[in-house]
Amino acid sequence: MLSREQIQQFNTQGYTRIDDFISEEWLDRLKTQAGKLVDEWVDDSHNHTFSTRDNDRTGNHYFLESGEKICCFFEEDAFDAEGQLVQERSLCINKIGHALHTLDPVFIAFSHQRKLGEIAADLGVQQAQLRQSMYIFKQPRIGGVVNWHQDASFFYTQPQSVITYWFAIEDATLENGCLWVEPGGHKGPLRERFNRDGQTTTMVPLNEQPWPDDKSGLPLEVKAGTLLVFQGLLPHYSAPNHSSKSRQAYTLHVTDGACEYASQNWLQAEKLPPYGFDYP
Repeated sequence: MLSREQIQQFNTQGYTRIDDFISEEWLDRLKTQAGKLVDEWVDDSHNHTFSTRDNDRTGNHYFLESGEKICCFFEEDAFDAEGQLVQERSLCINKIGHALHTLDPVFIAFSHQRKLGEIAADLGVQQAQLRQSMYIFKQPRIGGVVNWHQDASFFYTQPQSVITYWFAIEDATLENGCLWVEPGGHKGPLRERFNRDGQTTTMVPLNEQPWPDDKSGLPLEVKAGTLLVFQGLLPHYSAPNHSSKSRQAYTLHVTDGACEYASQNWLQAEKLPPYGFDYP
């Protein structure tokens, strides 16, 4: 599936891209289904917000149990001082997660395409296991920042194996909060690790190496339909969206079943096993 040049870029830079990966038909289906899930979601608790400014999820049952459910999360700035939504409800949802790939028929069909499994195999994954899925809205005017981080912090395996698929459902630009990456940064250390012990969570510092900035980071402006694939140690970030346009994306996190998946990772499958790309 991947060309020799794309595999080389992944190995040397920590990421690669495939333009025009998603058809217009699939883009429409995914956007429509995401909108339907938001419309059908009835739990409007103010506590169901998502932020990367504070990764402490201790006691947050809604978040910690969402690994095997389909849950909506509000943007951090979705509510005003009086507790009212600052704009239309559908434009206040940060994301839907985290088991779309095993519970929703449209996202199941998309997430388990054979060509996605071929990409994983091209990158050396022996036993692909889909761990998490998210539909991210990056809403206009209030789309929150996603601080610099490494996905291996949340999906720790020995050896490191997590790979992220990031699908652009809409154009991603500097204006609406596109992804930034640190090319080659995957060759550095894991800076921190998110550990879970029951309902208690902590972010454990592992290395003092500073995070990238706008000088060492590279913005990835991409068109709708583009697939970005990056290695779990690659530092990446996205700025807040203050524009009038959303920046919708869908992501999958894949680990290798041949590697040891840490029992301290936040997402522990109890009812839904981590299926491969050949499911269902």
